[in-house]
Amino acid sequence: MSRYRRPRRPGATVFFTVNLADRASDLLVREIAVLRQAVAQTRAARPFVIDAWVVLPDHMHCVWTLPAGDADYSNRMGEIKGRFTRMVRRSGPAPTPPVHNKHGVVGGRTRAGAGPDHRAEAPIWQKRFWEHHIRDDRDHAAHVHYCWINPVKHGLVEDVRDWPYSSWHRDHAVGGDP
Repeated sequence: MSRYRRPRRPGATVFFTVNLADRASDLLVREIAVLRQAVAQTRAARPFVIDAWVVLPDHMHCVWTLPAGDADYSNRMGEIKGRFTRMVRRSGPAPTPPVHNKHGVVGGRTRAGAGPDHRAEAPIWQKRFWEHHIRDDRDHAAHVHYCWINPVKHGLVEDVRDWPYSSWHRDHAVGGDP
């Protein structure tokens, strides 16, 4: 088993990319209220500053600054992912991954020994996330901008102002420049 080693710098500012397991899903924007609640609950228990955040249908990017003396961003992200998963699953059926054999799809995955009525739930998130520790003011500005421009990059909108799931709106007055 591999051990993934992440840097541990107390008070660090970190950029994240976090993906859904199903990259064709729109779950994050469809369940944006649930995601916001998961983030709020995590921040209430383990504070951090949100420098920037953008949520797209199947992934999200964010820049956080941790409190002085605290380097535990990994567990915070795990808590957000876990809370979101639990809340989504409580509200309805979770996705079931298809099982493929040499003849094509034969149905949802089942637990060992379980009948077809006990399908295992597919993971909602990819197991890991990608992070980058911000080095300086220029790096910070570039990653905040990357968050805000990402919906344009993916062809979801033509102007950052038109994407509703972005901290750009928090940080710019109506009529302000992007």
